[in-house]
Amino acid sequence: MQLMAPQHPIYLDCQATTPLDPEVLDAMLPYFREQFGNPHVDAHAFGREAASAVEAARAEVADLINADPREIVFTSGATESNNLAIKGAARYRRERHGLDHVVTVATEHKCVLESFTRLEREGFRSTVLPVEPSGLVDLERVEAVLEERVALVSVMAANNEIGTVQPLREVGRLCRERSVVLHTDAAQAAGKIPFDVQVLEVDLASLSGHKLYGPKGVGALYVRRRPRVRIEPLFDGGGQERTLRSGTVPVPLVVGLGVAARIARQRLAEEAERTRMLRDRMLSRLQDRHPDVVVHGEMDARLPGNLSVGYAGIQAHRLVRELGDVALSTGSACSDTSVETSYVLRALGVSEPLAAGTFRISPGRFTTESEIDRAAVAIADGVDALRGPSA
Repeated sequence: MQLMAPQHPIYLDCQATTPLDPEVLDAMLPYFREQFGNPHVDAHAFGREAASAVEAARAEVADLINADPREIVFTSGATESNNLAIKGAARYRRERHGLDHVVTVATEHKCVLESFTRLEREGFRSTVLPVEPSGLVDLERVEAVLEERVALVSVMAANNEIGTVQPLREVGRLCRERSVVLHTDAAQAAGKIPFDVQVLEVDLASLSGHKLYGPKGVGALYVRRRPRVRIEPLFDGGGQERTLRSGTVPVPLVVGLGVAARIARQRLAEEAERTRMLRDRMLSRLQDRHPDVVVHGEMDARLPGNLSVGYAGIQAHRLVRELGDVALSTGSACSDTSVETSYVLRALGVSEPLAAGTFRISPGRFTTESEIDRAAVAIADGVDALRGPSA
C-alpha cells in the first residue's frame, strides 16, 4: 500500500527509548574529552574529579526516587539491575535463611521472567501470578501466595507495553509486614510518574538511563539500607559500587544519567500532564476515524505517555513497517523482530486476531501537537488501507 508520508519523521516510541536530551549530552561531552579520569583512582586530580562527578550523579538519581545516595548502585541498565536484584536477593536469602520461593507477575519484562526461569533451574520454586483484563495484579492473589518461605516478590512499577501502573504501595505493605523482599522494575515509571521508594516500601528498584532522556548503556539499582537488604553480586572483580557491581564506572554515561534524573525530577508534573494530553489527543483522533479501536489496559492506572491500541482485521507489524516515517512499536521493544503474539496481551485475555492488530504509541518530551495530529491521520489511513475497500 502507498501511504502519504508525514512532513518529517515522527517518533512515537518513547517507551522503547527516548531521545537524548541536549542538556544531558552537553553535560556528558567533557567527560569523553578532557575530564577522562578513572573515578576509582584517587592518587591524582583526574581521578578525584571523575569520582566527584560520579557521586554528584549518584545524589541526583537518589533524589529522583527519594533514596539515600549510598543506596544507588550504577549498572549497565535495567536488564542488569533486574538480574542483579532478583538473582542476588534470592540466592542470598536461600543460602542464609533457607527461603526458596520467588513470586512475580505474568506481564513482567522478559528479563525478569527469564531471571525467574534461571532460578527455577537452580531449584527455586517460582509462582507467576496472573493479571486481570485491566493488566493489574489482584492484591488478594499476592497476599495469598506470601507464605513463610517466600524470599522475593518482583512486581513491575509500570508495564513497558500497555502502560499499566501496578498497586505497588499495597504490594509493598503486604511484603513489609511479612519481611519479604520486594523488587520492582521501575525503568518505565521513574521520572514519568511519582516514584518514592519510601512511600512504596520497595526494597530493590531498577532504573534505566535511556528511558528518561539519558544515554543508553547505563542504569542503576536501588538497594535499601534500612531495613537492610543484602544481595549476592553477579560477578567478581575489584569490588566497585559497594562490592555489588565490580568494574570501572563509565563516568560520561553516569554523568548523563544524573543530569537526566535531575531534569526528570524538576519537570515531572509538567511533563506528565503534557504527555497525557498528547496521548489523549491521539486517542480522540483515532476514535473519530475508527470508533471500534480497542485500548488495552487500565486507563486510570496508566503511564501518561502510553497508548496500546488494537484494530481487528489488520496485521500491526505491516502497519508499523509501511508507515515508514511514523515510529511505532508492536508489543515490547525487546521482541519487535518477531510477529508472535505478545505474551502481555495473552495474559490480559486479548484474542489472537485483536492482538495481531495491536501496536503501542508513546509520545514524549519533544513530541508536538502537530506531530500527533499528522501521525493520527497517517495511522488511520494505514488502517483503512490494510482493511481494504470493504472496511
